[in-house]
Amino acid sequence: MHTLNKLAQGAIATILGLAVSVSALAADITGAGATFPYAVYAKWAEAYQAATGNKVNYQAIGSSGGVKQIKARTVNFGGTDAPLKQSDLDAAKLVQFPSVMGGVTIVMNVPGIASGKLKLDGVTAADIFRGATTRWNAPAIARLNPGVTLPNMAITVTHRSDGSGTTYAFTHYLAKQSAAFLREVGAGNTVNWPSNAVGGKGNAGVAANVRKIKGTIGYVDIADAMKNKMNYVALKNRAGNYIVPSQQAVADAAAGANFKVKGMAPDLLDQSHKNAWPITSATYILAYEKGADAAKQKGIVDFFTWSLNRGQGMAADLGFVALPPNVVKMVETEMKNIK
Repeated sequence: MHTLNKLAQGAIATILGLAVSVSALAADITGAGATFPYAVYAKWAEAYQAATGNKVNYQAIGSSGGVKQIKARTVNFGGTDAPLKQSDLDAAKLVQFPSVMGGVTIVMNVPGIASGKLKLDGVTAADIFRGATTRWNAPAIARLNPGVTLPNMAITVTHRSDGSGTTYAFTHYLAKQSAAFLREVGAGNTVNWPSNAVGGKGNAGVAANVRKIKGTIGYVDIADAMKNKMNYVALKNRAGNYIVPSQQAVADAAAGANFKVKGMAPDLLDQSHKNAWPITSATYILAYEKGADAAKQKGIVDFFTWSLNRGQGMAADLGFVALPPNVVKMVETEMKNIK
């Protein structure tokens, strides 16, 4: 009897051990993808773990990497700034929903010109980034900036060297402004930048290039521009107003967007609101419709439900723009498809 009790106790301990192991495993979900939302996902994960004890690990490897990893089933969720088309979602059996909004801003390092004091319109910006306008005192730039002393200095373009949703949003905006840009450079996660342009990995790499190379112009998300105290341009919007990037301008751009479209990915670029930031975008989460591990699938839903309802203030503090409350409700409905 004593031996049987010991065996029973051992069996119970083993079962309890397995339960603890499964519980610990279920609490640990992993994601990878877009660099743009990394700061807010990391902050949400830290706060979520403190509140629930559950861990979320997100690796910022770029949107293209995130899509590849979720399709390869090596992560529990993917992050992308370039939303997938419905046909791609259907083929890979994925659910897609937005998590937070932001925008891409054009940043510069031009001696003597303060942040927000240089004006560009879409066509002129496209000409710069396709390599057609090569000096800061070029007539096209001077016409938009009467009274501003423009240096006789070569323009150095810097861009993302990795597959990037930031590049996706930025190049789609420029392609809308300029047929020549679309023809010569293209629009997508990776494009054919001019041969003399300088690449940088991640938003951080582009920001580093702009900070260290005088005469440089590049593009990063607004949150990174704020964090790094970078100089940005004022960009002409569809309403004809020159707008400096801000959280309010991003919110104004998204105010009339229809997130009820399939994939929850409306076009937020070049919206007509008088204060709209022209290069507004959302970032997206990709998850499996049916995952092999039910606990991890539930973990994804729990984490983003918690974050979208309790983490909006953290997002705003980091320079991001929260989803409108009605869109959060739509996301919660969409997440019911994650099983």
